[in-house]
Amino acid sequence: MHSVVIVAAGKGTRMGGDIDKLFLLARNEPIVAHSWRRFDRSDVVDEIVVVIRDGRESEFRTVAHQIGVKTPYKLVSGGKERQDSVLNGILATDSSAELVAVHDGARPCVSDAIIGGCYLTASEVGASVAAVRVADTLKMARDDQTIESNVDRSKLWAVQTPQVFRREVIVKAMTHVRDHGLQVTDDTAACEAIGQPVALVESTTPNPKVTVPADLPFVEWLLSQDD
Repeated sequence: MHSVVIVAAGKGTRMGGDIDKLFLLARNEPIVAHSWRRFDRSDVVDEIVVVIRDGRESEFRTVAHQIGVKTPYKLVSGGKERQDSVLNGILATDSSAELVAVHDGARPCVSDAIIGGCYLTASEVGASVAAVRVADTLKMARDDQTIESNVDRSKLWAVQTPQVFRREVIVKAMTHVRDHGLQVTDDTAACEAIGQPVALVESTTPNPKVTVPADLPFVEWLLSQDD
């Protein structure tokens, strides 16, 4: 059995004001609807857990109805920090699940190929993450924002989601982070904290996250390519 946790409990503060980026419209549907649909239609996913803010259950059930969700799903309350939300979601997955993916609700363009590739790789290694090679030239800066040195980019990757784990691995990793008062910005860092190897799965198609309003036109164009 394979599960996915879609993290949709954030506030999207970089959007400005009171805007919830997950409910911004792209092609006449909320961003989170596109993200949810990608996993609902995946042949490798058996269960979906959506982590949300308290009081928003009706909005998410409306989204599920509008996109015709067929895969069994649960709505789970988020925590104070993202890592708390992720752990809440993981613990809500079926205990018989072999693999659990974690995916950003604001990353609506993930492909079937990268979803399947991450699950397959995690089944072999224990943990995997979608990622892209860093293409830009990188510089180390001084405090006054002048260049100090060049950074070798040959071994650098930018990680994305989905991030997929054997269930017992990610439960152990996220529990370790919680119990030791550690702060992590993604779930692979929790695996690093317990010495669990994480395999990189290269994204061969764009898989952007909606972070600021300027991201929307590109995301809408990518979604239009599925027609």
